[in-house]
Amino acid sequence: MSNSPFDPSKFIAPKAKPLPVILLLDVSGSMSGEKIRNLNDAVRDMLNAFSDTENGEIEIHVAIITFGSQVTLQQPLASASTIQWHDLSAGGMTPLGMALQMAKAMIEDKNVVPSRAYRPTVILVSDGAPNDEWKRPLDAFIGEGRSSKCDRMAMAIGADADETVLGQFIEGTPNRLFYAENANQLRDFFKFVTMSVTARTKSQTPNIIPEASTIGVQPATIESRQDKKTFMIQSSSAEDEGYW
Repeated sequence: MSNSPFDPSKFIAPKAKPLPVILLLDVSGSMSGEKIRNLNDAVRDMLNAFSDTENGEIEIHVAIITFGSQVTLQQPLASASTIQWHDLSAGGMTPLGMALQMAKAMIEDKNVVPSRAYRPTVILVSDGAPNDEWKRPLDAFIGEGRSSKCDRMAMAIGADADETVLGQFIEGTPNRLFYAENANQLRDFFKFVTMSVTARTKSQTPNIIPEASTIGVQPATIESRQDKKTFMIQSSSAEDEGYW
């Protein structure tokens, strides 16, 4: 035992706690062209924003799992400031079930997501329907173990996205199902994610998810798309009846 009146451990800065963000990104063939270009731009902007908000006490860690021709851990969980982004390419089918299994295995592993970490945020983005067995992996992800305690967000890209599957992914959370049919709406969604996560790094209670209404950008939702469609149908009917 040292006779020194000073405790050396008190001179070491405490290690920042990680706040994990896990992206599950559909890179199937239907995402090719403008969709994948817009997705690359949005994720790159998000990573840059995360890097700029590190405060010494909380460090945003990001992992990226893509599912298309195969399920790939595109980016292992690491501090956003250390990630060198490489654009994704699109191709293949939509093996969502296997992607969920990979994400769950990551979250349950305390060597990857330590107990000291803050509540993870998991974001699912897809423009189609799963082509593998997804029901049991999804039920396990949202209903069992540490993954069930994550904050979960989802965005449907385009009219062909399976709203039922994406809606089930966010069950039990206060989050709505977001929707994008153009680059601006996709960018707004990732800005929303960015602002929600960075708000937690500045909060006294980082495990509490900020209310959507407090975020400075409000992305399009499935409900708003449906309301717009209903309005257009009603307007067309009114015009047919000579009301306008």
